[in-house]
Amino acid sequence: MTFLVLDAQKNLFTLQQSQLEFEKQMVYNQASWCQKEMNYITQVYNQSDTDADPSEDPYYIELEQKEEQLQTEISALENQITLMKEMITSNKTQINNNIKSSCSLTLIGG
Repeated sequence: MTFLVLDAQKNLFTLQQSQLEFEKQMVYNQASWCQKEMNYITQVYNQSDTDADPSEDPYYIELEQKEEQLQTEISALENQITLMKEMITSNKTQINNNIKSSCSLTLIGG
C-alpha cells in the first residue's frame, strides 16, 4: 500500500515539474522580448546620423536590467526543475523497491 502513496507523491512532483517548466518558458519569452526590443533600439541608433549610444538610452538600460533579472530567474527555475527531476527519480526507485518487497513478502507469506 505504501507504493500507492509514493506513486501519488511522484505524480505531484511531476505536476510541479511541469508547472516550473511552464513558468520557465514564460520567463524565457519575456527575456527574449527584452532582447528583441534592445536589438531594435540598437538598430534605430545605428541608422540615425548621430553618434548617440543606445546603452545610454534610459529605456534600453531598463530593458537590459530587466533581461538580466529574467536570466537570473531562469537559472533559479532550472535549478528547481533539476531538483524536482531528482526527487522524481528517487521516488520512482522507492516505488520499485516497495513493490519488490511487497511482492516478496506475499510470496514468502503465501
